[in-house]
Amino acid sequence: MAFLSSRFLLRDWVQSKFGSKLETINKGVEKDGAFYLFSLRLIPVFPFFLINLLMGLTPIRVSKYYLVSQLGMLPGTAVYLNAGTQLANIDSLSGIVSPTVLASFALLGLFPLIAKWIMGKISRSPQVQE
Repeated sequence: MAFLSSRFLLRDWVQSKFGSKLETINKGVEKDGAFYLFSLRLIPVFPFFLINLLMGLTPIRVSKYYLVSQLGMLPGTAVYLNAGTQLANIDSLSGIVSPTVLASFALLGLFPLIAKWIMGKISRSPQVQE
């Protein structure tokens, strides 16, 4: 809803007021917007609400935004779901230090770093010539 709200309520005003300053950003989003969005969804640095609002101001297509967002949020959702499931299985104090719970917490902490490393490798790989 935040994406659609900013797209239909604010986009024209922002583009008309700051269009010349946003030209480089608009071209970048048209060219690599899916990659930027995917990176932002994988690495939870900025709140999703802010990403939704800002992406609504760009020229990215709604369908591309939706599909890339779903794909980008899927790995993080799986990591959080795993951690929550492991926490729900704790039935004693000793369960807190069980290997599966510790591995879930480690994965939860390492996920943003792993995602950042993977995105760095992808962004440095040679682009396919069209």
